[in-house]
Parts: sequence; structure tokens; C-alpha cells
Amino acid sequence: MTPNQFEMELLTGQPIASLDEALAACQTLHSRGPRTVIISSLDLSPGHVTVVASTTEPQEAGMLSRLLVQVPRVEAYLTGTGDLFTALLLGWLHQKLGRMQEAIELALAGVQGLGNVWTMAGSFDEALSALNDTLRQDIADLSIGTLPGASDINAGFTLISGYLVFFMQAGFAMLCAGAVRAKNAKNIILLNLLDACLGSVCWYITGFAFAFGDPAADENGVYPYTTPFIGHRFFVQNQLARTSYVTWFFQFTFAATGATIVSGAVAERCRFESYLAYEMMIVSLVYPVVAHWVWSPFGWVSAGRSEATASGGYLLLAGSGVYDFAGDGPVHMVGGFASLAGAWILGPRLGRFDAAGKPVDMPGHNASLNLLGVFVLWFGWYGFNPGSTNAIVGATVGYSRISAAIAVNTTIAAATGCLSTLFITMLVNYFQSGVIVWDLIIAGNGALGGLVAITGPCAFVQTWAALIIGIFAGGVYILASKVNLNIFKVDDPLDAIAVHAGCAVWGMIGGAAFADPGMVTDYYGESPYGGQRAYGFIMGGSGRLLGAHLIYCISIAAWVLGIMTPFFYLLKRAGIFRVPAEVEAAGLDASYHGGDAYPHDIAVKGGTNGAVQYDNAAYSKAEAASVQAQIDAALLKFKEELAEGKTA
Repeated sequence: MTPNQFEMELLTGQPIASLDEALAACQTLHSRGPRTVIISSLDLSPGHVTVVASTTEPQEAGMLSRLLVQVPRVEAYLTGTGDLFTALLLGWLHQKLGRMQEAIELALAGVQGLGNVWTMAGSFDEALSALNDTLRQDIADLSIGTLPGASDINAGFTLISGYLVFFMQAGFAMLCAGAVRAKNAKNIILLNLLDACLGSVCWYITGFAFAFGDPAADENGVYPYTTPFIGHRFFVQNQLARTSYVTWFFQFTFAATGATIVSGAVAERCRFESYLAYEMMIVSLVYPVVAHWVWSPFGWVSAGRSEATASGGYLLLAGSGVYDFAGDGPVHMVGGFASLAGAWILGPRLGRFDAAGKPVDMPGHNASLNLLGVFVLWFGWYGFNPGSTNAIVGATVGYSRISAAIAVNTTIAAATGCLSTLFITMLVNYFQSGVIVWDLIIAGNGALGGLVAITGPCAFVQTWAALIIGIFAGGVYILASKVNLNIFKVDDPLDAIAVHAGCAVWGMIGGAAFADPGMVTDYYGESPYGGQRAYGFIMGGSGRLLGAHLIYCISIAAWVLGIMTPFFYLLKRAGIFRVPAEVEAAGLDASYHGGDAYPHDIAVKGGTNGAVQYDNAAYSKAEAASVQAQIDAALLKFKEELAEGKTA
């Protein structure tokens, strides 16, 4: 509603002589149903007209609850200030697809600009004739996205986000190092280092080209061909504009992150050379293709397709396209399904299952390092998810609001994923054994599962939905982990398959359930078919989005498993996939990397009658004697219990 002062008094039956009375009148109308009330002209001060806006719209809450602005009084014969403001508001509201705050700001800028031109021109007629040349620029200048340096601000924001994502490599290194046994710590950390080093070279040669090598339009704006499956340009950055280097770097950090996931699944028994071959395959081809599907405007599942970029007789998959904002598919499903193929073909670690096929615990050597990795990864996720807007200011999209909402959703999903996993595991242990156990490692993986699950839908769901997605992510992680180990007998030291593949699939289903129509419109705008885009079926939408997401998940599984399973199998048949049994037993660090990760530890070399030999001069005889005394006491207690029949 946009009444002037007289109309507002008539509607409410309340006199308006002050701002307080105007706000009270707005509240009266809110109580009758209207969620946005605008008084376009209040006569409260000479020479100016006051505009009052009040809203209870959920999408505007916290952004525009009350807005009071004084604008120049326009007493022309064609229009008054209120009518001019109303006309501009309605026009901008249509242009901005219902985003009230932006429409109000731009309408106010238009009135202000007209007043300024009128003052300088000296007559209203001249002001109107100059309006076409000046008013649009005045309105554009109000928009932060066209301010000088805005592109640099956005580039800086994206680069900093990329730095955070790259720092996740350190998080993975700590997570993996803590989850493996001490004798393999150097090996797993080196694999993480090479994910970044070799991955960057592969991304430079072919990775970026396959992911984002879209065709260039001709002079008429027509694309000579489309690329729904894979990109065709920018190999070794050929013809790549320097302005695209920001995108190149940011997307490289995602590719490296996806590749790192597999290192944990094949830890402690994979040959170093085979891992390098895997790294080249995943970053050069497997990841880029999926990234192209969903993030290129030409990709066959992309929600950003248009008539200019579409092919195959359709615009959007299932009439919807896929809403995978930050990479549940390209990063986590690709890494998770590749982990499944690698761990399955490679086989379990020595001693992981007993003669009856029951799992034998093989805990990592350092829970502190593991949890440090969780926190570093969580921190890096604030670049991963909010940074995927690739902008913080804009003329048509409120990027800062979207990034802030994403940060909140990311936090809540991680927290609830951790809590649900912790309590579910505690209850399961209690009912099975009668013992309450608060498992640190499981809780950390639950937080990661929540982060993975929210990665895809983070920009499209309300906070309450992020909470639900996180809670269910904890359950999905536990279930997938148990099924993976106990039924399929797949040994995954870091639970990478459950955390990344399982929770990513759930995240895409959760996004299809809870995608909010307003948040979808905020980012994507109107559907290319016209009207509202597809949104979550729990939010009142159809099942189109769910259908698109299910096709997406199945397609990624088929692509990754179809490529990586035969690839790993060929490595195994060639005898170069797994280390020899004696090397695995001794540890990869001593066998391949020049010694243990902890050279100051006392090296137990064995002896006779329970004696221990030490070969490290860093320990004094007193320290060695103390350790020997503890070992002797433990051996004595064991012998006593054995004699009494207490020990099996």
C-alpha cells in the first residue's frame, strides 16, 4: 500500500501529525493483514516530504523494519512527491522481482535525483527532459554494485574466501594425521601436500578448461555451440582473461579439497605412486566435469541455464535445475564416491577384521590432532560456503545478506551435526553395553557431516531448516559408517565415504525439501519459464526440485564410480596399488619416508623375557628405566590375572 497522508488518515481513522502517529497508523494497517505499508508523502516539515515505510515481511526482517527519509517537495502540475515516489517504487519493485528494500531505496534516489535536477535546471519541464539522462545514473550510483572499485571489492572477497578454502588443506592434514597410526603419519601428510601441489598443475593444464571452458559469443551475442557436458577452452590458461584469474584460483581450491578426501579412505596401505596417478585423474578430469555440469551456465543440470546457453530441447533439468550452491556434488560426492571405489578395490588394512569377519578397532594415534583438523576445516568452511557468492556487493543481488545467511546456516548445521552424532552414539553404546561413552572422534565427524550436508543448500534454506539438515546429517553419517564397515566390509580409516558421500546426498535431498522460495528468487531471480522458480516440497513446492536433485546424485555416482572403479582396478591388477604386507606392518613412514614422524619417541625394538631395547639417545637412562618399570608392572599384572583365570 502506498497512500499519502490524507489517504492514510482515511484508512485508519487516526490523525497523523508526527512520526510516532505515522508509525502507529502503520501498525494499525499491519494488524489488518498488509505486511508492507508505505506512506509516500507526509507533510511534517516545510520544504520537504517525509516517506515512511514499515514491513513485517520475513525476507525483509532485519533489513527494513522502519525507514524514514526526507526528500525534496515536488509541487509540480504533473505529479507530487508521493505520486512520483509511488510510480518509481512500483517500477523498481517489478524490476527487482519483489525485493522491497532495494525498490524503496532506488525510488527514493529517483525522487532525490529529480529534485536535484529541478533545482539546477530552474524549471520542472527541463528537469523532466533531463530525467532520462540523469535519473538513471543517480539511481545506479545509489547501488553499491556500480560504485568505483566494487569489482575489486568483490575480487578481494573471493580471493580471501579462496585463501580460507586453501587453508582447509591444513585441516585435512591434521585430521588425517590424527586418525592414522603414528607409523603412517608422515605418509598421509605428504599426500595432503601433494593434493595441493600436483593438483594445481593438473588444474592449470586441463582442469579449469574442462570445468569452465565455455564457448565465446560472436559479435551478435550468439554462441556457436553449447557445452552441456564438458568445457572446451582455456587449456593451460590459453585465451583466459586476467580478470578470470580470481575464478581460476577460487575454483582450484575446491578441486584440491575434493581430491584430498580420498587420502583418508586409502590411508596406511596405498602406494605413493598410485596416489599420484589418482590425483591427476580426479583433478584433471573427474571433478571438472561435474563442476561444469552444475556451475557452468551451459551445464546440463545447471539452474543458471538460459535460452542462449541451453541445448537438447530443454532449459532446466526437470523444469528446475539443480541448486548446489557450494559443491555437495563436485567436491563431496566426487570425493566420497571416489573414496568408496578406492577403499573397496584396495581392501582393508591388515588386521582390520578378525577371522569371523568382525571389525577390529584401529584407533588413530592422536585425537588432539584430529580435533584440531575438525576446527580448521570448520573455519575454512566460512570461505567455502559464504565465499561461493563470489561477491559481497552488487546492484541486483544482496550478496552481503546472502553471505551472512549462509554463514549462519553453516554454523548451525555443523553444531547440530556434532550434537546429534554425539548423543546418538552415546545412546547406542549405552543400550548395547550399559556404558556411557562420549566419543570425541565421532563428534568431530558429526560436525563435518553437518558442514557437508549444508554445503549444497546453504543459500536457499532458512536457519531452522539448516538445524534440521544438521541433525539428520548426524544420523546419516552414523548409519552410513555402520553399513559401510559392518555390511560391505569396506575399511575407511577416516569415514570419508560416510561423511562426504552420505551426507552430501542427504544435503541435496534436504535442499530439495526445504528450499525457500524467497531465498531461491533472491539468488536466481525469476524462472526462465516465467514466474516462481521451483522450491522445496516441504515449503509447498512441487517435486520437480527433488527429481532434479535425485537425477544429479545418481549421475555423479555413475560418473565417478564408472571412471574410478576400473582405474583403481587396473592399478591393482598391475600390482602397484597396495604396499607389500611387510611394509604395511612396519609402517609407511619407516619404509618410504625416511623414518618415523616422531623421531624422539622411544623406539621399541624388542628383546627377551619382556625386556625392551631403546635406541634413542634423546631419552635418559632414568626415563628409559621409568618406562621399563611401567612395562614390567603391566606384564606382572597380566601374568597374575592369567594365572587366576581372569584373562582370556
